[in-house]
Amino acid sequence: MHSNTHLGISLDAMTHVAATVPHLDHACDTHYPWQTEDVLTERLAFRDGHLGVGDAPGLGVDLDRDRLAALHRRWREGDGTYRSRDDAAAMRVAEPGWVTPAVPRW
Repeated sequence: MHSNTHLGISLDAMTHVAATVPHLDHACDTHYPWQTEDVLTERLAFRDGHLGVGDAPGLGVDLDRDRLAALHRRWREGDGTYRSRDDAAAMRVAEPGWVTPAVPRW
C-alpha cells in the first residue's frame, strides 16, 4: 500500500487493513509524516517506524469537524491547486535542490 497525500483518517484505515493481512511481509508506505495539515484532533504518532492499531470499535480517531469543513471549503472554492498533484513541488519543500529524475515512460 502507498499513499502520497492522505490525511490521518485514511492512513488509519490503511493501517487497519494492513493489520488484517496475514503474513504481510513488506512495509506500507506513507508520506503522512511530511503532511502539515490534518482533520484529526490528534495526529497519528509513529513509534519505531510503526503505527499502532487500537482495539476499540471503529478506527479510533476523532475528527476535527471545523478543520475538515475548512479544508473542504478550500478544495471547493480554491483555484484548483489542491485538485492537481505536483509531486516535484512537494519534494522541493523537503529538499530544495531536488530535480525530477529522467525516467523512461512505459
